[in-house]
Amino acid sequence: MKKTIFIMALSLLGTATFAQSEKYLKAMEAKVSLLDSTTTPDAWKDLANAFERIADAEKTQWLPYYYAAYANVMAGTMSMPMDGSFGDNSAITDPYADKAEQLINKANEMNKDNSEIYCVIKMIHSLRMMGNAMSRYMTEGPKAETALTKAKELNVNNPRVYILEGQDKFYTPEQFGGSKEEAKKLFEKANEIFMITKPANAIEPQWGRSTVNYFLSQLK
Repeated sequence: MKKTIFIMALSLLGTATFAQSEKYLKAMEAKVSLLDSTTTPDAWKDLANAFERIADAEKTQWLPYYYAAYANVMAGTMSMPMDGSFGDNSAITDPYADKAEQLINKANEMNKDNSEIYCVIKMIHSLRMMGNAMSRYMTEGPKAETALTKAKELNVNNPRVYILEGQDKFYTPEQFGGSKEEAKKLFEKANEIFMITKPANAIEPQWGRSTVNYFLSQLK
């Protein structure tokens, strides 16, 4: 009798776990599908909040924390003034960078030495630098470069590594090491990887295709 009760308890536990996992996957799939089509600061903030709610509900999954961090970086980037000014915008960007750092640290605690996580760490340092480039270039720039180098070491076939490298080359003036020609090669490399690789499932990181397409269209 005790054995029967034990088996029934295990069965119920397995069913509950499966239901929870299915709910998590559906929630994640719905939000991940929006990553390459989200274009406004408010939409990125909404997406960041949605991923954080999923993360806090699950507590043991690194991906929602990762995506919440990424979405905060994008919200901060999209909130920058679009008039080409390069003054002190840290009051705008730092809150997003701070929040993203808290979230990516949680992801990193759950999944050490992950290339995708280091890509977002790179993006966080770049966002801090963008907030006040004149005063932070020498501090945040090297940190961003170190994180991207680590991301590449961990997975040389991560297309997002080449997207971030390409963006740096594209936006950096030539006198400081920028190159549109080199940027194009990096975006082409990312595109090649996208074409020959397939994510393990629908919620694994796969963002960046639209970014590659945009930059290649600018570099014809």
